[in-house]
Amino acid sequence: QVRLVESGGGLVQAGGSLRLSCAASGLTFTNYLLGWYRQAPGKEREFVARLTWYGGSTSYTDSVEGRFTISMDSAKNTVALQMNSLKPEDTAIYYCNVRSYNGIFDYWGQGTQVTVSS
Repeated sequence: QVRLVESGGGLVQAGGSLRLSCAASGLTFTNYLLGWYRQAPGKEREFVARLTWYGGSTSYTDSVEGRFTISMDSAKNTVALQMNSLKPEDTAIYYCNVRSYNGIFDYWGQGTQVTVSS
């Protein structure tokens, strides 16, 4: 069974940092897109960051570019999101996503809460 488990969320002051981690089991990252999404209260889930399985290509939503960094450890089957200079508007539940390039396989974790206070 494929499982994605996020960790590392918490409460931080604006300007602080958090590092989220997603541990995957039941699959390998080869030919998968690895990503992070978030959903704030009352809002729809939005894309945050994405990484190719080999780590050679990344993309970010404009609001986090320059502050967040997505990375992977293929040996450990983990995906991380380093979040620096956090802002209150970053407050959301953050979800790990692993998706095959053809979209046939699309896996989600249960999410981890990130709260940034002013």
